[in-house]
Amino acid sequence: MEYTIDVFFRQKWKDERLKFKGPMNILRLNNLMASKIWTPDTFFHNGKKSVAHNMTMPNKLLRIQDDGTLLYTMRLTVQAECPMHLEDFPMDAHSCPLKFGSCKYDAYTTSEVTYIWTYNASDSVQVAPDGSRLNQYDLLGQSIGKETIKSSTGEYTVMTAHFHLKRKIGYFVIQTYLPCIMTVILSQVSFWLNRESVPARTVF
Repeated sequence: MEYTIDVFFRQKWKDERLKFKGPMNILRLNNLMASKIWTPDTFFHNGKKSVAHNMTMPNKLLRIQDDGTLLYTMRLTVQAECPMHLEDFPMDAHSCPLKFGSCKYDAYTTSEVTYIWTYNASDSVQVAPDGSRLNQYDLLGQSIGKETIKSSTGEYTVMTAHFHLKRKIGYFVIQTYLPCIMTVILSQVSFWLNRESVPARTVF
């Protein structure tokens, strides 16, 4: 299965070269200036398609604090894979991951770039109250994880956010089970009709 999620993706790191002294503690850079500063080459490992929003202008914001700390925010729409096991359908529950890390084709190893969660699960991954209303599922919550992948070229960090979903059985009772039950009941009505009542039997 695939799912689509609209996110404000925030990354924070420190660059000693960008320390400054001045009347302001925070500098807000426009898109032109932000493109001249190093940013992590983060990508989504299980993403099928990702879109950065550019209307009416690129939805990006880069802030630099006087100690060299940077906060980079982007608005993205990500289409990602979610493996599902349907043995318990329609009373099944699933955990849909969103994995990201350094670009695997030219990735920074853990000795160069290390990803960490700044806060706990509820603060690192926040879901808008009006953004978690799904027709077929209830969002039970979210959790976060981190793993290190080893390869011949080094070790790489992969971050994972899990969205825990449980299927709404009421939806399928109304949309699937009740129509099937009514169809079976109506199909049996013809057996209770008088065999000589041709018009009634024709209707059923």
